Amino acid sequence: MPDARTDQPQSGELAAAISDLTVQLLSEYTGRGPTRARTHLSGDLVAVVVQDAMTRGELSLIRDGEEDRVLDTRQAFQRTMREELAGGVAQIIGREVVAFMSANHIDPDVGVEVFILAPDAPGKAASG
Repeated sequence: MPDARTDQPQSGELAAAISDLTVQLLSEYTGRGPTRARTHLSGDLVAVVVQDAMTRGELSLIRDGEEDRVLDTRQAFQRTMREELAGGVAQIIGREVVAFMSANHIDPDVGVEVFILAPDAPGKAASG
């Protein structure tokens, strides 16, 4: 019997599209995108883990002890791209993003973009 949901993107396709969007926007906003991105979908949660995203300039600042400055700058980029990133995720998933949080870590060079989705409409199957 065929899957009744074949006309809808599967979670792997959604995750790949969100990872691609995140890498693209980080590259546009910071001048360099991460070399790895993996999206995790679970119910109302979307989490994108990125690795190796720091620019050469940021790495130079880190070598000179300016970790806090780099993290502050990353937070500023994330505030600036919040609307475009959350809007893109909402469009891909087909649900409103009600909250967005972001954080970075220096060593190892890892970051996370977290999206909380509005509850599914009544009668729709839960995602993830």
